[in-house]
Amino acid sequence: MPHFISLADISAADLRAILDDAHEMKAARKGLPKGKTDPRPALKGDTLAMIFEKASTRTRFSFEQGMRQLGGNSIVAGAQDMQLGRGESVADTARVLSRFVDAVMIRSNAHRTITDFANQADVPVINGLSDHNHPCQIMADLLTLEERGVTLKGAVLAWIGDGNNVLSSFVNAAPAFGFELRISSPEGYRLEDNPKTQGLITAAQAKQANIRDGLTPDAAADGADALITDCWVSMGDTDKAERLAALGPYQIDAARLARAKTDAIFLHCLPAYRGQEMTTQVLEGGQSAVWDEAENRLHAQKAVIKWCLGA
Repeated sequence: MPHFISLADISAADLRAILDDAHEMKAARKGLPKGKTDPRPALKGDTLAMIFEKASTRTRFSFEQGMRQLGGNSIVAGAQDMQLGRGESVADTARVLSRFVDAVMIRSNAHRTITDFANQADVPVINGLSDHNHPCQIMADLLTLEERGVTLKGAVLAWIGDGNNVLSSFVNAAPAFGFELRISSPEGYRLEDNPKTQGLITAAQAKQANIRDGLTPDAAADGADALITDCWVSMGDTDKAERLAALGPYQIDAARLARAKTDAIFLHCLPAYRGQEMTTQVLEGGQSAVWDEAENRLHAQKAVIKWCLGA
């Protein structure tokens, strides 16, 4: 079953094909109303179920609009709207929904929910976000970098900030796309400090990934093609004060951005908190691609859906 749960589980050739398809579909939609189906819609009424355990803006709108443009349908439910939220097992829910829909996207609190669901489902399952990784976001990010002229193989991507689920997916993508990934996270907030992500970097390096961890923010930024960060306090975090104190020196400001290449790109998956992980000047500046990055969730995920459905 072609599940899209972790980039580490998908071949480099398939990931490349998904990105190429996203580029082509986006170009083909130029000038079309946003709600109009694609010129050559890939789906013929297929239905995607979307389950949300976490609140969502970009994930919900991009997947729902994407299904519409592809010629399919979507059904949206929060966990509180389903028996899943009232004690029915993940396995039973997966078996039932497999009778109703053609694919399932889950935005989950726990990665285990998605993997357990996929193990019992008879249809493809897409990871819309979990506490472990965020593969759809990284596909949108890579699409954005290529649009801005970055050749991924050999490019230097610098992650500066919290060692979170988005960074995990960048680590997973590194062997497939051949970019150098530099990581700068404070002690206590590194991937290796989290039992859920310990060994992730080593596993990627075993696949010949070029990953450098434990760098200072400035060392990570020097000569980079892109500086990437994320919010410091996510949904469910209860240690806001401690996080802000530890991550304060990791803010991306104009001086830090200037250490990168003159045409370096700034990425942030949103929501963004000005004055924390980056300054307003960086977020709204000419090197920022965050709004293209947000839009590209739509195009990248359409390609993911097509890959999952063999379309």
